[in-house]
Amino acid sequence: MFHVEHTFLLYIMKISGKIIDVHQRRIYPGTLTIEAGKVAGIAETDEAPDVYIMPGLADAHVHIESSMLVPSHFAVAAVKHGTVAVVADPHEIANVLGKEGVRFMLDNAQTVPLRMLFGAPSCVPATSSESAGAKIGAEDIAELLSDKRVGFLAEMMNFPGVIYDDVEVHRKLEVARNAGVPVDGHAPGLTGEELRKYIGSGISTDHECTSLEEALEKISGGMKILIREGSAAKNLEILAPLLHYYPAEVMLCTDDLHPETLAKGHINRLVARLIVMGYDLFNVVRAASVNTAEHYRTGAGLLRVGDPADFIVVDDPAKMNVLQTWIDGHLVYDGQQALFSPGEIKKVNRFKCTRLLTDEIRVPNEGGKIRVIVAENGSLVTGSGEAPAGEEEFVNPRLDEDIIKIVVKERYNDRPPSVGFVRGFGLKKGAMASSVAHDSHNIIAVGTNDRDIVAAINLIIEAEGGMSAVSEEGSDILKLPVAGIMSDMPVTAMAARYDRLSETVRSYGSHLDAPYMTLSFMALLVIPRLKLSDRGLFDGIAFRHVPLFIHKAWPGEKI
Repeated sequence: MFHVEHTFLLYIMKISGKIIDVHQRRIYPGTLTIEAGKVAGIAETDEAPDVYIMPGLADAHVHIESSMLVPSHFAVAAVKHGTVAVVADPHEIANVLGKEGVRFMLDNAQTVPLRMLFGAPSCVPATSSESAGAKIGAEDIAELLSDKRVGFLAEMMNFPGVIYDDVEVHRKLEVARNAGVPVDGHAPGLTGEELRKYIGSGISTDHECTSLEEALEKISGGMKILIREGSAAKNLEILAPLLHYYPAEVMLCTDDLHPETLAKGHINRLVARLIVMGYDLFNVVRAASVNTAEHYRTGAGLLRVGDPADFIVVDDPAKMNVLQTWIDGHLVYDGQQALFSPGEIKKVNRFKCTRLLTDEIRVPNEGGKIRVIVAENGSLVTGSGEAPAGEEEFVNPRLDEDIIKIVVKERYNDRPPSVGFVRGFGLKKGAMASSVAHDSHNIIAVGTNDRDIVAAINLIIEAEGGMSAVSEEGSDILKLPVAGIMSDMPVTAMAARYDRLSETVRSYGSHLDAPYMTLSFMALLVIPRLKLSDRGLFDGIAFRHVPLFIHKAWPGEKI
């Protein structure tokens, strides 16, 4: 086993192992000296224990809320996997509670040692085509950026607003430029002159690339690319070759990570995969630590003399089993458990809608054809299909064609729901619903019949947040009392409950890897193509609402 020597009177510790020096691109036996939370010295030795000491890992872009854990519980899970810093966009809770939600995240994060740099959400609401619980304007962003815990302008999803000179969008960008902070991007598929204008506004990163060609064009324009591998969107294998040619321009991130995934691993899993795939170890570790620390100025140490003592001890870089995690010279994970506990968790929320009736989700038949959302396993992008409306008085699900009903109910006011149809969930019975529905987090449900859909939605309304599953065999709900999107449970309990609920939905016939994650993105209007908001169907390419029934074509559609 590796050696740790304590000199308590002087607050000095020495740790020996094989040191992975990213800066000199060397691995050598050595001893690390820690004094007063800093790396006081690194001495090369003749031999060392058969473990590796390396910079702590960083997630360059994550929505902590997507783990359904509050920041303090997220931290307990993350340090077990060698994460010492995260760049967090509190966009989800901001859509529910505005600045109050961001401050909840900041305050809760302060109760634990994990370095969490938060961004000022740039798109709340994400679009004007859905109902959110709050609004954050340019003045609010200036106020948030005056807090040292807020260090960047979070992803600018409204790329049409940037390109077509929306006044409020450019005011937000100007606030960020004046504050001297990085600006995160979100520009799926953007190319050419429009991309150049987007980058020219000061936006420096993108995590939405789905092809190598797209990433290369963005790098050539001056952007840094965040290779994303989360619970839903998985782009690592496609974008990994960037590490060969542009190791200084690449970072690793998860974006959205559900609890059952986080319980098993974090950025360490991506590092191990890339090394096993044959990518240069130093380039991989740099993307997982150095590049993020330097771009976002997270304050994380990078295993240099004088740096904060933020580092990890692992068994083998190709396996990335974490034996120890250190932050600011303190051992925060000892190979068995996190050595800190989350503080008290405040329950904040906004939920005003009342119970739903089955009559409210019936769809009177107008004849002809209907538009159908096409969900894809493991992708945020949806397709746009069509189907005959049928001959019945009301349009109903057709299970033999895998077409079921989808409903979005606004939770901030008591307004009627919007209803559409979706293909790709595979349900043969029952319904599932969730108040985790990007980006505004209204209640979203899919199901095979109106009775179960309404019952699943009403369970969530009664609990003021959660995920539910209902069939003739019974019902289940995972309550999310913090803003309707997070629990106050630790990751192991959350993962177990989430897995159980997902298995229930799979017993209904779903073949999706992460059915609730997929459901949560069916209302994400800023990702093409066809989605459903609380105000109706939305085409993410034409960027406007479209009717359920097909009466005339809209850009790109064939009848």
